[in-house]
Amino acid sequence: MAEKIAASNCEQCEHYVYDEWLEYYVCEVELDQDEMENFLNYNTHHCPYFRFADDYYLARRQ
Repeated sequence: MAEKIAASNCEQCEHYVYDEWLEYYVCEVELDQDEMENFLNYNTHHCPYFRFADDYYLARRQ
Protein backbone atom coordinates (compact mmCIF):
# COMPACT_ATOMS: atom_id res chain seq x y z
CA MET A 1 0.00 0.00 0.00
CA ALA A 2 2.80 2.46 0.84
CA GLU A 3 4.38 1.87 -2.58
CA LYS A 4 1.16 2.90 -4.34
CA ILE A 5 1.16 6.19 -2.44
CA ALA A 6 4.78 6.83 -3.35
CA ALA A 7 4.18 5.80 -6.95
CA SER A 8 1.86 8.75 -7.43
CA ASN A 9 4.88 11.06 -7.49
CA CYS A 10 7.16 10.60 -10.49
CA GLU A 11 9.70 12.98 -8.99
CA GLN A 12 10.60 10.28 -6.43
CA CYS A 13 11.07 7.54 -9.05
CA GLU A 14 14.56 6.50 -10.14
CA HIS A 15 13.38 6.24 -13.77
CA TYR A 16 12.42 9.93 -13.85
CA VAL A 17 15.65 11.68 -14.83
CA TYR A 18 16.73 15.03 -16.23
CA ASP A 19 17.66 14.88 -19.90
CA GLU A 20 20.31 17.52 -20.55
CA TRP A 21 19.79 17.39 -24.31
CA LEU A 22 16.02 17.98 -24.05
CA GLU A 23 16.44 20.19 -20.95
CA TYR A 24 13.56 18.68 -18.99
CA TYR A 25 12.71 15.56 -16.98
CA VAL A 26 11.68 12.36 -18.76
CA CYS A 27 10.71 8.82 -17.83
CA GLU A 28 13.41 6.39 -18.99
CA VAL A 29 11.04 3.39 -19.16
CA GLU A 30 9.85 2.28 -22.59
CA LEU A 31 6.12 2.95 -22.21
CA ASP A 32 3.38 1.67 -24.49
CA GLN A 33 0.72 4.03 -25.84
CA ASP A 34 -1.68 3.69 -22.88
CA GLU A 35 1.09 4.05 -20.31
CA MET A 36 2.45 7.11 -22.10
CA GLU A 37 -1.01 8.70 -22.11
CA ASN A 38 -1.28 8.13 -18.35
CA PHE A 39 2.20 9.55 -17.82
CA LEU A 40 1.43 12.68 -19.85
CA ASN A 41 -1.86 13.17 -17.98
CA TYR A 42 -0.09 12.75 -14.59
CA ASN A 43 -2.19 9.68 -13.87
CA THR A 44 0.66 7.61 -12.42
CA HIS A 45 -0.96 6.31 -9.21
CA HIS A 46 -0.51 2.68 -10.24
CA CYS A 47 2.70 2.84 -12.25
CA PRO A 48 4.08 -0.73 -12.48
CA TYR A 49 7.62 0.56 -13.10
CA PHE A 50 7.89 2.81 -10.06
CA ARG A 51 11.07 2.33 -8.04
CA PHE A 52 11.84 4.72 -5.22
CA ALA A 53 15.05 6.63 -5.95
CA ASP A 54 17.15 5.61 -2.96
CA ASP A 55 20.73 6.84 -3.28
CA TYR A 56 21.80 4.92 -0.16
CA TYR A 57 20.37 1.49 -1.09
CA LEU A 58 23.73 -0.07 -2.00
CA ALA A 59 25.51 1.48 0.96
CA ARG A 60 23.06 -0.19 3.38
CA ARG A 61 23.56 -3.56 1.70
CA GLN A 62 27.32 -3.59 2.22
